[in-house]
Amino acid sequence: MLATAGVETPHQDARALLAHAKRTGSPPRRLLERRAAREPLAYILGRCRFCGLDLSVDPRVLVPTQERTGTLVAAALDLPPGARVHEVGTGCGAVALAIKSKRPDLVVTASDISPDAVAVATANAHRLDLRVTISRADGLPPGSHDLVVANLPYTDAAQSTQRLQPEESLFQPGVALWAGADSLGLIRRLIEQAPAGTELALEHAPHHTAEMHRMLSHARTLRDARGDERVTIGTAP
Repeated sequence: MLATAGVETPHQDARALLAHAKRTGSPPRRLLERRAAREPLAYILGRCRFCGLDLSVDPRVLVPTQERTGTLVAAALDLPPGARVHEVGTGCGAVALAIKSKRPDLVVTASDISPDAVAVATANAHRLDLRVTISRADGLPPGSHDLVVANLPYTDAAQSTQRLQPEESLFQPGVALWAGADSLGLIRRLIEQAPAGTELALEHAPHHTAEMHRMLSHARTLRDARGDERVTIGTAP
């Protein structure tokens, strides 16, 4: 059923769903039908794994992808002790919480424009007992930060910059997916908001690398687990 529906990992997902049905008493066929409709596995299970953390997720937030967005976590791990890191657009809190779990000495904060996302991220922080302050903000809130990290939407409205899978385009929150007519519009706005000299680590599509290097000073780009250019680190001009 799942393979016919085009699910990328049908056997793995079927095993996870059947285990979930056994654990919760849910009807297994209904769970499989939901996945065959391309509802994200994480929404059906109510959780996902990201950089060693077990995160609660639901349709209020984007499902984080370790292969891509885990690169943002790596960008913060070489900071000096006590450095201040802020994540813009935290969603379920995945990046900020993963950074704090791997570097407890860092001062980590996060924000999101969505009050629903702030609620989910705050609940994850409390459940995991990770001291990350999460607030609602449109863009970068005031404050002094040694590093600002962000995975902002970079898919334009026509999906011409990257083609989303049904799991993303049909089920995940639009505020976390769509950049509007300009795929780099929200990223450009964040760079403009950041005080000159602020270091930023920003996720983007692989074909955005050249433009990211034009927008940031002293830029360098990290590759994700699939080998694609995914995160550019540089300073705000």
